[in-house]
Amino acid sequence: MLTTYWRQLRSAQASVLLSFMTLTFFTGLGGALFIPTLSLFLTTEVHVEPFAVGLFYTFNAIGGIVFTQLVARYSDKYGQRKRIILICLLMGALNCLLFDWCRSYLILITIGIVLLGMGASAMPQSFALARDYKDQSKERSMMFTTIMRAQLSLAWVVGPAIAFALITAYGFHTLFLFGTAVYVLGFFITLLKLPDVAHQPSNVNSHEQSKKNRGDIYKLFVCSTLMWGCNSMYIISMPLYVSHQLHLPQELAGWMMGMAAALEIPIMLIAGYLTKYWKMRSLLIASGVAGTLFYLGMNWFDSPHMLLALQLGNAAFIGVLGGLGMIYFQELLPSQTGQATTLFTNSIYTGSVIAGACAGVIAQYLSYGAIFIVSGCFVALATLLLTQVKPI
Repeated sequence: MLTTYWRQLRSAQASVLLSFMTLTFFTGLGGALFIPTLSLFLTTEVHVEPFAVGLFYTFNAIGGIVFTQLVARYSDKYGQRKRIILICLLMGALNCLLFDWCRSYLILITIGIVLLGMGASAMPQSFALARDYKDQSKERSMMFTTIMRAQLSLAWVVGPAIAFALITAYGFHTLFLFGTAVYVLGFFITLLKLPDVAHQPSNVNSHEQSKKNRGDIYKLFVCSTLMWGCNSMYIISMPLYVSHQLHLPQELAGWMMGMAAALEIPIMLIAGYLTKYWKMRSLLIASGVAGTLFYLGMNWFDSPHMLLALQLGNAAFIGVLGGLGMIYFQELLPSQTGQATTLFTNSIYTGSVIAGACAGVIAQYLSYGAIFIVSGCFVALATLLLTQVKPI
């Protein structure tokens, strides 16, 4: 499937698209190195209490929403996406250097949050630039956007393992220098290889279409937020559920996450291919059904083999949502590619903010298993709401 797609491209265009894929991997790797190790860094190096760690994550999510949305509005109005990506990658590199040098919580939660938010904007802007490039060449962007999204998933498969290995062997100093190098490499790939697509003012038809689809955008944002929020609740609670409530080996949680992440990538690519034959909404509804069954199954089964087998449902849920969700936003907002891509990203941030509070309350007053029942109900509700969104 991928070989056939790649052969259809001219060599010059293939080089540009390969550069987009590499940039997506590096921007994803920057986050995958940093976010999973942040709580450990704040606890062991900055010496703050658990409440301060949670507060930092909350501020980081809110900052990500604000800064990525501001950058998206500017890029949709004035263009210059390549220049914006370059600036954001520099901000990401500066953030790594700041965390390497500074141990002041106040500076990290202020200047650090600004640099983090700006650095995070590189990813949605790279997807928006890729969409503009494919639109300008009058070619279908569906499959390529899906392949780019798979690079992001791949970065999150290898990133946390690399991060913890570097910390264990060499400490945080080496980790942050490695992160700086990742952003700098991304900067030069963008500077030397990515096209500088001229800003195309929205035509009347696409602008009117975007206005007409506003209601559907709001519904899709709610659906995406609920679904990603349930995924965040799962990530927060699953290791504790496995070890504390089921009294199973802690290593099982790692195997479950690794298996789901590995399965997501081929499912994501298959979903992109199937859009030739089925509407995106139909595939997303099917993934919502898979997600509902997965979460309910997590509460129902307690066998290690069954918990591992259930990861196929988890991968189907997140693989299709992660691969097609962004494209769905872009199709509903054809005149505002940057904002459409950022809305998808911000639905993940918003879901994470909500998930932290919900997971804590449910686990405190009910149980870890109850989190999965609530998640199953939320995903079912989101899937029903999805049936009311304009089919594409």
